[in-house]
Amino acid sequence: MKLPNGYGSVVKLSGKRRNPYLVRKTNGWHFDKEKDKQVQDFLIIGYAPTRADGLQMLADYNKNPFDTKAAKMTFDDVYEEWSKRKYPTVSESNVKGYTAAYKTCSSLYHKIFKDLKLVDLQTVIDTCGKNYPTLRKIKVLFNQLYDFAIKNDICNKDYSTFVDVVQYKDRNPNKYDRNKFEKEEIERIWEQKDDRYYQIILMLLYNGVRISEFLDLKKENVHLDEQYFDVISSKTENGIRKVPIADKVLPFYKAWFDDNLECEYLIHTPDGKHFQYRNYYDSYFHPLMEHLKIDRTPHCCRHTCISMLAEAGVEQTIIKKIVGHSGAMTLTEKVYTHFDVKELVNAINKI
Repeated sequence: MKLPNGYGSVVKLSGKRRNPYLVRKTNGWHFDKEKDKQVQDFLIIGYAPTRADGLQMLADYNKNPFDTKAAKMTFDDVYEEWSKRKYPTVSESNVKGYTAAYKTCSSLYHKIFKDLKLVDLQTVIDTCGKNYPTLRKIKVLFNQLYDFAIKNDICNKDYSTFVDVVQYKDRNPNKYDRNKFEKEEIERIWEQKDDRYYQIILMLLYNGVRISEFLDLKKENVHLDEQYFDVISSKTENGIRKVPIADKVLPFYKAWFDDNLECEYLIHTPDGKHFQYRNYYDSYFHPLMEHLKIDRTPHCCRHTCISMLAEAGVEQTIIKKIVGHSGAMTLTEKVYTHFDVKELVNAINKI
């Protein structure tokens, strides 16, 4: 069936592709010197798995044309366009506030803006470790970006209004881990990897568990062949979970597992006893950090792991499954989302 002039076309591309049908429409002409003739300039509307899907996409576009460039804009793109217009109209202190808020949103930078969901925005709030005034500024930034995006047909739903910062009005989220380990600090810890007590810190950095969960971990709940362990007791319902073991720290787990076979706990005192938090922190963690001149707490390891996963591009729902943090997880995610252990291991191996 021949389509009307100016309606657009659906063309099948060569090769093996998931979406082999190119949907396009002529939006101008230019003179090609090599061909010595006028040739068409095409607006690419999208790609479709079948010709029928492509024709439907073309029909939808003709019924309600949209800006294809806007549809591909990332969070970073929207921020850049918004800031060009906004910053000349506000004070320098406001600019600094917005800039600081923007820096906490690194996990969103390269995501398509119109595809963002509440969970993406709320995770920034829940994991950035900032105090309440800063969290309010982050939400204001979200409000401003969504207002700009909706006015410019970049998206059609404002999730920023649902972001919850009030829960942190009287307390800091992650108040003990506002400062994550720097890359250089982690490298210095790796230089000490032959020390079995520095190994514990590295294990914490690459599993994201709460220190209490790790000290209470029994060998019977560690599955070295499948590379995961079960957290069977936690401060929250979402904390009951399977935690993947990263390849780079797997040898440490094996060494601790094989050490003192009579002790039921994976991590234990030199005489094979259960580690109490105060004993571990005062006698091991703090002195080891002091030796490297690093000012951190065990809980900083958890926040660092969450940050590294986000920076590696791991989906927020998977991050929440690994660290046992419900945050802004929707009811659908809580009930229906299931990840195979291999998928969790692949995710942790990205950091």
